[in-house]
Amino acid sequence: MSKSVKVILTKTVSNLGQSGDEVHVKAGYARNFLFPQGLAFAWSKGAGKQVEALKRARRAKALASREDAVAAKNAIEGSVVTIAAKVSESGKLFGGVNAAAIAAALKEAGNAVEASAITVEPIKTTGEFPAEVQLHPEISAKFTVKVVAE
Repeated sequence: MSKSVKVILTKTVSNLGQSGDEVHVKAGYARNFLFPQGLAFAWSKGAGKQVEALKRARRAKALASREDAVAAKNAIEGSVVTIAAKVSESGKLFGGVNAAAIAAALKEAGNAVEASAITVEPIKTTGEFPAEVQLHPEISAKFTVKVVAE
């Protein structure tokens, strides 16, 4: 059986938890990934104060970021982001349009978002495609990505 250890996350780790959470993970995952990346530290009795400080900071940041997320949602929701891409004669794209390209187009429109927060199906042709961006754990905005020939 694999040994499980209790760690405290210092940063948000997808599919695991948010900063300040106490989680049980396999020892190898903690030792080889979480600790070297600075994403977590080992749990100890004295770490309770550190956990409380992290949770207080997360709550304060969440209140401020929630207001920003609502404003960003109002700006992004229902909008159309146009991306020009090189297209072959048959209408297929050379390569494809990924979340990073969509994030760059949103930034040009005045809405800076992380590429990792954007959810979109793989885009390989021209046309309009639905996309969603997660602005806050409770707030997301849906918009349309329009890919046109360059």
